[in-house]
Amino acid sequence: MSWGTELWDQFDNLEKHTQWGIDILEKYIKFVKERTEIELSYAKQLRNLAKKYQPKKNSKEEEEYRYTACKAFLSTLNEMNDYAGQHEVISENMTSNITVELARYVQELKQERKSYFHDGRKAQQHIEICWKQLESSKRRFERDCKEADRAQQYFEKMDADINVTKADVEKARQQAQVRHQMAEDSKADYSSILQKFNHEQHEYYHTHIPNIFQKIQEMEERRIVRIGDSMKTYAEVDRQVIPIIGKCLDEIVKAAESIDQKNDSQLVIEAYKSGFEPPGDIEFEDYTQPMKRTVSDNSLSNSRGEGKPELKFGGKSKGKLWPFIKKNKLMSLLTSPHQPPPPPPASASPSAVPNGPQSPKQQKEPLSHRFNEFMTSKPKIHCFRSLKRGLSLKLGATPEDFSNLPPEQRRKKLQQKVDELNKEIQKEMDQRDAITKMKDVYLKNPQMGDPASLDHKLTEVSQNIEKLRLESQKFEAWLAEVEGRLPARSEQARRQSGMFDAQNPATVNNCAQDRESSPDGSYTEEQSQEGEVKVLATDFDDEFDEEEPLPAIGTCKALYTFEGQNEGTISVVEGETLYVIEEDKGDGWTRIRRNEDEEGYVPTSYVEVYLDKNAKGS
Repeated sequence: MSWGTELWDQFDNLEKHTQWGIDILEKYIKFVKERTEIELSYAKQLRNLAKKYQPKKNSKEEEEYRYTACKAFLSTLNEMNDYAGQHEVISENMTSNITVELARYVQELKQERKSYFHDGRKAQQHIEICWKQLESSKRRFERDCKEADRAQQYFEKMDADINVTKADVEKARQQAQVRHQMAEDSKADYSSILQKFNHEQHEYYHTHIPNIFQKIQEMEERRIVRIGDSMKTYAEVDRQVIPIIGKCLDEIVKAAESIDQKNDSQLVIEAYKSGFEPPGDIEFEDYTQPMKRTVSDNSLSNSRGEGKPELKFGGKSKGKLWPFIKKNKLMSLLTSPHQPPPPPPASASPSAVPNGPQSPKQQKEPLSHRFNEFMTSKPKIHCFRSLKRGLSLKLGATPEDFSNLPPEQRRKKLQQKVDELNKEIQKEMDQRDAITKMKDVYLKNPQMGDPASLDHKLTEVSQNIEKLRLESQKFEAWLAEVEGRLPARSEQARRQSGMFDAQNPATVNNCAQDRESSPDGSYTEEQSQEGEVKVLATDFDDEFDEEEPLPAIGTCKALYTFEGQNEGTISVVEGETLYVIEEDKGDGWTRIRRNEDEEGYVPTSYVEVYLDKNAKGS
């Protein structure tokens, strides 16, 4: 069906319809443009979202991404970036393949439509002019015919009137002939113009208008096809990225399936394992057996007020160590006194004191209360060095040897530090080798450069390597100590860690009075507003050089013979006189010294203590 034959008289409606078609096309272009803006905005929001949840570098969050669940989440964030990229691709392709192309096509379509309707209006104007000419010649022919009829009637009237002269009759006859000739001429002109108009009209309705309308129809059909092709492109642009988006989603699923709960649980163990042994069984303390002991006026059992009994653990209870003594001495002193002292012999020797002081009968608290007290106890810092370390922990500083960490965590940190130092050493060595090779090249080819200009740089790199090696050796020594390969820290490392003590001897000596205030190895620290800082045993292991021996606070006389078979105890013979360096703190043990190298604990009921009044006052 052709618009030229079917819609020959609908020129104005076709003009409105084609304009509506262009409006529809522009509306579709606007729709696609807004879609591209939405895609860009969505991609930007996805990227911002992924960036927001990305772990910050050199932060605690970065360490958390060792877990498989966090790794899967990080993979999801990375895939979301790729996912956002595909939406950007959608926007770019729609803009270039649809929006830009259709905008150009609309401009061409408007120009084409304008030319077609211009030709149509021109044809209309031409046929209207022909019609006006036809009407004009028709009216003239009609007027001339009427004038000729009137002139003929007037002639006939004059010719019939006998009173009219012959001249007047002749004049009327001539006038009638002139009018008749004019009517004939108008008739011929009208006939000619009519034939011309009919021809033009036929051409207009059967040739010009059909051709123009046919072209308009073809233009409109091309527009319809073009908008359909654009819709297909619209779908294809989406379909092209579906495989990549599918891969992104598959990667997210793959990352989710890679989550290993067992591995994460193992990482938790590695992250928080302290390396301490769990506390052993609590020994039964039998207070029904009378035990003799000597209690001084300033005994710590009295200074504790109501006297909460401290827990006594077996040999495996090494979760907290006793600060400010050397490790070899510490291990020998912590084990034996943790169990109740033996009762005195049934038959006392003549030198024994029959009415000696009895062992204190402390009020027993429920086991759960004592265990809770042990679990919630806070380390007490007894000297300025430990106070400085605790303050540095509160302020966010970390000790160089990571002694604030439990053994297992300390080992990992030290190993990580050693690996980093080795990498830096290797890097510096590579740089030194490169400089050396360059120097050799300069020596062989002096025109390329001065070899002496590299000496300063080579010396600087060598010094850096030496510094890094010393640093690495220091950390390796600490690492070996933690791992148990070395019994104690090397003298060099000891001196390095004891530099502060050498600079502040008075502070250390002032703190020495409290260094053995708790033989069971626990010590507490006052709670600050910033929170509790738990100083672990590794803070105090091998912190000091050779320390001064504890001063004697009195003497004692052995009432019975005691065989010190357990670690931390010392054997005495009945009647032997020894120095008292630490009195009974309510646990039934007194610390004594025989000479500079022999000291340990004996049951308080086995000795008679004579405290020095000056020592008591001090």
